[in-house]
Amino acid sequence: MPPASSPAPAPPFASLAALRAACLALPEADATARRSIAAHEAQLTKPAGSLGRLEELTQWLGGWQRRAQPRLDRVQILIFAGNHGVVQQGVSPWPQDVTAQMVQNFEQGGAAINQLAHVAGATLQVVPVRGLAATADFTTAPAMTEEAFLDAVQKGYDAVPHACDLLCLGEMGIGNTTAAAALAAALFGGTGADWAGRGTGLDAPGVAHKARVIDAALAHHKAEMGATQGPSAAESERAKQLGAVTRAYDPLEIARRLGGYELAALLGATLAARHSGIPVLLDGFVCTAAVAPLARLAASDAEAKAEAGTETINEIGAGLEDQARSGAATGGLAHTRLSHCSAEAGHARLAEKLGLVPLLDLGLRLGEASGAALAVPLLQAAVACHNGMATFAQAAVSGRTG
Repeated sequence: MPPASSPAPAPPFASLAALRAACLALPEADATARRSIAAHEAQLTKPAGSLGRLEELTQWLGGWQRRAQPRLDRVQILIFAGNHGVVQQGVSPWPQDVTAQMVQNFEQGGAAINQLAHVAGATLQVVPVRGLAATADFTTAPAMTEEAFLDAVQKGYDAVPHACDLLCLGEMGIGNTTAAAALAAALFGGTGADWAGRGTGLDAPGVAHKARVIDAALAHHKAEMGATQGPSAAESERAKQLGAVTRAYDPLEIARRLGGYELAALLGATLAARHSGIPVLLDGFVCTAAVAPLARLAASDAEAKAEAGTETINEIGAGLEDQARSGAATGGLAHTRLSHCSAEAGHARLAEKLGLVPLLDLGLRLGEASGAALAVPLLQAAVACHNGMATFAQAAVSGRTG
């Protein structure tokens, strides 16, 4: 089955409303391809389900590639780099100059990801976003203007090649775990202490300071973020029953205020992959937080339906629980899989919120798509087994009798 002949054209993101519309107009996987893969899997010389998650991964890959025989001939790794104004608050033990220096190291082939990309047989591209200019310090102002945010999203969207079987996403940016933790807190609740971690090597007092900086940012933007720091689902339901009005919030506005240029580019790249039918491997905490607004947009849409009376809060909660048990995100992140669970505090919790079960858990906290690159050989093994194994009939092996 050939891939889709013409992916959706890159939309000009002239406004947050245009971007929001693109985030909600999402194609689904090819159900026919998935059924063909499952049918072939049932004929292979092994007990049904004996390859565990490898079997689900072949269906995931083929469904988004729109092929009955998934393949991984063209694997692309994209690293987006950006700088953060919040670094002036002392949230990282490393100077901001390191971002540009590491970009140069990537380009010269001297980083860990260069070696991992070679092992995976993947093409590596590094994209410095907006010339590595720093965002504003989001403890006192929105990290990005609307124009700059949309430009960064478009940069990520345009960086994704259409001739791609698998996209691996990563990032580089001193201070970006602070932005990721602030995003997670704004999107899913909690305080800085619930989400802040060591990043590039903070000690315990450094982590506590980082948490306070995040709390300051959340407080500064609270009025504009509305319900993000407000009621739980149960409280919203009670307010609804009492006739009270709860303020809506926009995950994209949260991303603009608390994120960063490379995080916005990651969001754009993930959206482009969805529009082009490309499966995506997400990397660590920063990468996961960057794409979380896609998931929250779908959840907000469901909550709006609940307000309109077409769904109940309990039904929404049950759906999210079912998603988490399946190990595969649905909605805006259905075309993604989480490559690994990083050692950064908050990543496991964020993955659980998004219904993403990591493929690997190696204690990594490097970023730069290292975990995604390490997961590529696992996917290659899944594809090799599916496409290369003999069927019971081909191998003249007797099938089950009962």
